Amino acid sequence: MIKAVIFDIDNTLMDFMRMKRAAVDAAVDAMIDSGLAMAKREMVEKIFKVYWDEGIEDQNIFDKVLTKEFGQIDYKILAAGILGYKRAKEGHMTLYPHVRLTLTDLLKRGVRMGVVSDAPRLSVWMRIVGLGLHHYFEHVVTFDDTGEKKPSPKPFKKILGMLAVEPGESLMVGDWAERDIKGAKAFGMRTAWAKYGNEFDTKVSGADYELDDIHDIVGIIRRINEKHH
Repeated sequence: MIKAVIFDIDNTLMDFMRMKRAAVDAAVDAMIDSGLAMAKREMVEKIFKVYWDEGIEDQNIFDKVLTKEFGQIDYKILAAGILGYKRAKEGHMTLYPHVRLTLTDLLKRGVRMGVVSDAPRLSVWMRIVGLGLHHYFEHVVTFDDTGEKKPSPKPFKKILGMLAVEPGESLMVGDWAERDIKGAKAFGMRTAWAKYGNEFDTKVSGADYELDDIHDIVGIIRRINEKHH
């Protein structure tokens, strides 16, 4: 019996990388407009290199890249970059198809829902509220709540404790096989891999279920729960 579904957010509920690419693109355009003397493609590549090395949630990304490339920060260029980034980010925060439909269907079925994210607390809530999803989730566990990232058992243990649900009664939905699927499986949860959000060219997820569309979850849960009636 599945009583609760736990979701990752980035590349599971929202198309995080699409937003990130659009925001960096706009930031670099704005920086060049303010006098940045570097080819756009080169600057975009340098920014993403820092992201991959130091974490995609890095809040001081432009400061770092500008300091590294020019030995100092031109605040006119930095400000233009941050503003360009923020404007584009707002416009590109989008849910994958059928996310709202899926969450509504689960709610109607009495399935409880929570979120486990490796991102910082404020970033996670900005995304959840910005996407209008804050009424669906009973509990949200972020990196700041346990100080550990998936696949550590701590975030999974915390969310299930808050929901008062056993691991075997829960389904973890995420895009990152190494973290979401591996971690949840090791903790005894059932797992569904958001194949549509696959950014890592993962071939084998190791999950119990693979989702081409997030709405597939509703059918999966129905089938599991009907067996228990």
